[in-house]
Amino acid sequence: MSLPHAILTALLERPSSGLELTRRFDRSIGYFWSATHQQIYRELGRLEEARLIRALPGEVPVRGRRKEYEVLPAGSAELARWVDERQDPKPQRDALLLRIRAAAVVGPQGLGAELRRHLELHRGQLATYEAIEAKDFPPGRDSAAEDRLRRLVLRGGIALETFWLAWLAEAVTEVEEMGPGRD
Repeated sequence: MSLPHAILTALLERPSSGLELTRRFDRSIGYFWSATHQQIYRELGRLEEARLIRALPGEVPVRGRRKEYEVLPAGSAELARWVDERQDPKPQRDALLLRIRAAAVVGPQGLGAELRRHLELHRGQLATYEAIEAKDFPPGRDSAAEDRLRRLVLRGGIALETFWLAWLAEAVTEVEEMGPGRD
């Protein structure tokens, strides 16, 4: 996935100003594709220059007034092309996994505490996802196709957090079984 495609997706869902878009990123797309506010604003400029988006007509940027963007037909076509494109899974890159591997050769000093910290962070993220699911997808509500796909992404996040909780609990147990002074 790329940032331009994430922005096109968000703007097709709802035309937005750069500020509103960055806030929406922080509350939704940012859970699985993060970007800084600077990256988002820079990419908006590139997308506008490539004629994939435009500022809404009649909206002249004036100091204090936000420019709102919408996706042009070329932007919709680009997003549809990208959705249809084949892409192989990316290799996993996770600093925690590398640190555990390094601990195998230099010893796990402090590793147990870091694993427990990660366990708490993933518990918090899972609680966030479950709260979003309860609010946005209550039981018994019929969902439109696009909502079903949004929920599928959310369920993927819930499954990943559930995996991390189980795996981290196992990792904490392994490190603790190494005995005192090994944590």
